[in-house]
Formats: sequence, C-alpha cells, structure tokens
Amino acid sequence: MTAVLGDGTRISWLGHATTLIECGSGARVLVDPWVYTNPSCPPAWHALPPIDVILITHGHGDHLGDVLRIAAEAKPKAVVAIHEIAVWLDRNGVEHVTGMNRGGSVNIAGLRIAMVPAVHSSSIADPSGAEHPGGEASGFVVTLANGFRVYHAGDTDVFGDMALIGEIHKPDLGLLPIGDHYTMGPVGAARAARLLGVNRVVPIHWGTFPALTGTPEALRAAGEADGLTVIALKPGETLT
Repeated sequence: MTAVLGDGTRISWLGHATTLIECGSGARVLVDPWVYTNPSCPPAWHALPPIDVILITHGHGDHLGDVLRIAAEAKPKAVVAIHEIAVWLDRNGVEHVTGMNRGGSVNIAGLRIAMVPAVHSSSIADPSGAEHPGGEASGFVVTLANGFRVYHAGDTDVFGDMALIGEIHKPDLGLLPIGDHYTMGPVGAARAARLLGVNRVVPIHWGTFPALTGTPEALRAAGEADGLTVIALKPGETLT
C-alpha cells in the first residue's frame, strides 16, 4: 500500500472497526477488540501480537467484543475507555483500566491518546442479556512518537464539531465508518473528512453484515471533488 505513515508504523484493519496500530516505536494499540467472534476477521489474526494498549470506542458487542479474553491474555499496559465502560471492565477483572472522558487525553506507552466525541449510542450487554450503561460513544486521536496523528472515529454520524477535532488535533489519517444504517454512509464520511481536514481515509465498519451497504467506491465518488484519497484495505490487510 501507499507509504504515508513513516517511521516503520503499520496499521492493520482486522475487519469491522477492529484496528491494530503498530508504531515504529514498538508500541501496539488495538482499537475495538472484536477479533475471535468477528466474522470479518481472518483466522490468521486470531493469534494477536503482544498488545500494549486497548482502546474501546463504545459498549456495543461488535466493538467491546472480545476485550475480556484479549485483556486477560495480552495483559496490556492500559485498557482505555469512557468512565462507565471502565467501571464495567474493572468489575469484570480487567487490570490496568484507564477510565477517561471526552475532551481528555492521556500519555501511555509513548503515545498521546485523546478521547473525542462521536454521535452514536452505547450500552453493554452481559451474557445474561442484561444491559448496562455504556456511557457515551467516543472516538480517539492517537499521536504517535513520530508526531503522526491517527483518528479512529468509532461509530458515528458526521457532525459539525468534527471541524473542532480537525482544528485542535489535526489528524493526518482518518479511520472513518462508511457502512450506513448504524453509522454514517459514504456521503457523510466524505463530508466528515472535509470537516476534519484529512485527505487520506481508511474506511471501516463496512461489509460485515448485509445491512452495511456503504462501499469504498462510493466514498471515492463522494470525495472526488475534494481530492480525497481512499485507502481501502481488505480485512487483515496492512497499511505500511
């Protein structure tokens, strides 16, 4: 794929919203850890490399996913989530939980991690089917050791304050949902890229289920007038 990251950094899309950022500094960040039960995740990725940080955008099962198993096996330095999810993780035995809220930032493993707003719902379903508060949905801007900034939007519609995310955090690459139905579709994602000021986007949250009809081709068409570069990865592929 086109080299845009520099410094040996790699970003792998494991299907749906699950993303692995392997920094040139050696730190590994797993966003929305839905791996083993994710129908889009290639089985080869079920054997994850060591993970330093887990980020959770919201509480739905296709994002919170396999966090309990992965956290127990990988023993990351931190599992970062909004306060309500952090409380649930702590009650379920996850170690090194970092609860925070939108607008805040933390420094972990040589990375600056900022939690930013998203427009979406959030709840946690336990095995019995009971629902627990999931706080508010969020996105993350991860600033790597080389200064490169990756924005993972989580699940969201386009919203006007994405312009503030762009102004304050200045992301270099956007991982934006395009599937439609549960999130914004390609037209909304193209508008989001414009508000954010990013011209390079990796589409996420598409193709997993029939309801997710948005495609990278439709995003390219919607963003063509703005010169948007769409880096369409297949599940398991890596941007270097």
